[in-house]
Amino acid sequence: QIATMKQKLFHSSSSKLLVTITCLLSSNSRLLFASASGTSVISSPSSPRELSTQSSPTPPFITGRVFTNGIIQEVSSDDKMILAAGLGEMALADVFGCCSSKSSSSDACSSSSDDAKNMKRIIIGQMPQFTSQQSLVTLQSAIAAWDGGSGTWPQMTLHHRIKAVQTFIHHLQSKRTEIVTALMYEIGKNKVDAESEFDRTIQFIKQVIEYIQSNTHSEFGSDWDASNGSTRLFMKRAAIGIILCLGPYNYPLNETYATLIPALLMGNIILLKIPTTGGLSHLLTMEAFHKSFPPGTINFISGKGRVTMPPLMKSGRVDALAFIGASSAADRLIKDHPEPHRLKVFLQLEAKNMGVYMPNLFDDNEGTGEQVDWDSIMKETIAGTLSYNGQRCTALKLLFVPKDKSEGFASMLAERVENLHVGMPWEKKENPKDGTITYPQITPLPNRDRVEYMKALIQDAVSKGARVMNKNGGMIIGNQDESTLMVPAILYPVTPNCRLYTEEQFGPIIPIAPYDSLAEVITYAKDGKYGQQVSIFTSTSDHSHHSEESKIVADLIDRFSTVFGKININSQCGRSPDTAPFSGRRSSAMGVMSVSHALSEFSIPTLVSYKDDAGMTRNVIEGVEVHSNFLTTL
Repeated sequence: QIATMKQKLFHSSSSKLLVTITCLLSSNSRLLFASASGTSVISSPSSPRELSTQSSPTPPFITGRVFTNGIIQEVSSDDKMILAAGLGEMALADVFGCCSSKSSSSDACSSSSDDAKNMKRIIIGQMPQFTSQQSLVTLQSAIAAWDGGSGTWPQMTLHHRIKAVQTFIHHLQSKRTEIVTALMYEIGKNKVDAESEFDRTIQFIKQVIEYIQSNTHSEFGSDWDASNGSTRLFMKRAAIGIILCLGPYNYPLNETYATLIPALLMGNIILLKIPTTGGLSHLLTMEAFHKSFPPGTINFISGKGRVTMPPLMKSGRVDALAFIGASSAADRLIKDHPEPHRLKVFLQLEAKNMGVYMPNLFDDNEGTGEQVDWDSIMKETIAGTLSYNGQRCTALKLLFVPKDKSEGFASMLAERVENLHVGMPWEKKENPKDGTITYPQITPLPNRDRVEYMKALIQDAVSKGARVMNKNGGMIIGNQDESTLMVPAILYPVTPNCRLYTEEQFGPIIPIAPYDSLAEVITYAKDGKYGQQVSIFTSTSDHSHHSEESKIVADLIDRFSTVFGKININSQCGRSPDTAPFSGRRSSAMGVMSVSHALSEFSIPTLVSYKDDAGMTRNVIEGVEVHSNFLTTL
């Protein structure tokens, strides 16, 4: 049986009427999986993993636009060229949704292999493609706005900059529904997670402002410090200059704003590089920026990073780099700067976070102690490995399990993964017992490149002795040439010769590595390339002050404290809460992200001082304070 839910989007293009139909398989339909040997049709029984008959929201179409020097310019013609003020003609690239189909008839969702081939990703927007020269034109807008530090925004009082950011929040909130829909369609984030990203971003901005306004922090100019003998000091954080800000595709709003907003509040000028994937949400923010900030305070650049970014760095006019992404790309950008010694660098990069499962978990389970709460452990494991399809830098990416218990662990995990809800981001399922609504835990990957990378990692592991432990693990639901909806794959045993042992998969693959002794785990941590976080799972019993188990876990914590930025006990890795420092070592990070630390990362403590000479200089200071923006306090 096939139930088709049709949503028609009428969109004029060269006088042709494009009818976009979004289809979903019904709960009783057959699922098509694509494997290396070809496409097969597998019946799907009624289970929590089945695709619901749920109509999708109307697919968005977000027009290409640019925002530079305070001017927004949208698409002005049908030939995919736009004329932007000061930029000349600019090409547009189509942006495809990750989870829709395009057809002229409702037969697109037929379960036969022939009709499945009709499933196509639809165009949900267009992105301007800056050239190298156009990125340099945009840089000139930033240079003018900075004006050697004398521009309108850097010279504005902190009080007025806060007011501007609060105005921005007001205007941004009116775009919530549009941004959430864009996140669902472009990067496959389920509805709850997309809403959470937007709401957490707003909350983060408010927390940063509240931290500044608490008025207990001398770095924001609270008062003169008289604790240094006869020297009087006024200390306030001031801007660095022009910040090149590059955010990731997986959290395009939240991660980007975690650097962008603190940098703005400190008076910096921003060049925002829109991510190639996940960038449509940024186009929807332009009006809010336009209504809130002086011209040139923030400027958007889109298109290919390897085309647009090197000229900016080579100009030497970028003062700081705020980069969230791959370390290899960060290295290239830093090397392009003619004076890298003066480039302030903030990086949040990749990771290979371990989950370490202690032997005592399995001893207890055999009846030698209290019963282990495997429901809790499995819940944290699945959330840690597969939240947003494992596309998080903080995801658990390699699970170390005692060798003699590892296969049983893999089977237990596989059983739970097989019951996950796989589907489209907007699908909701209602529990008939209590009426609660849930959305799919596994959704489409953002593009085919990610699918092909997952396949390559799985094939490599299998060729070296690993097995896919869960039913249909790694298979694609739908047309293998178009669909990006992948069933998670649990790989066991993953050994040091497998790519998955060291490479960050950043997707729905769970590699399980058996270990004979904890010395192997410690060696992996000590010799590894990355150093973001680790999770240690241990039994909650038999941890008295003098117990051997407590000593073993304590030794791991001590050793890991010089390797990782965060050590989690019986819980998944994660960035939250935003008030806590989010750090890392080695190739995982440079700099610290949090409500307070980000303000420090993008500012310089600047002092005004004088000697207390019987009040003579103090008279001068009192006269100056009346007119100085820098010497004002909150």
